[in-house]
Amino acid sequence: MTLTKTRIMILLIIAIMAFVLGRLALRTILNLLLGGTLFGGNFL
Repeated sequence: MTLTKTRIMILLIIAIMAFVLGRLALRTILNLLLGGTLFGGNFL
């Protein structure tokens, strides 16, 4: 029973990380296409 719980927890952690990294990658690609800055600030 504990093995199943650990597998579910690991899958949840991986799914959350994949969601966050996927959103960040999408924002990076869109910002490169549109010519904006990634985090909304002016670096100059």
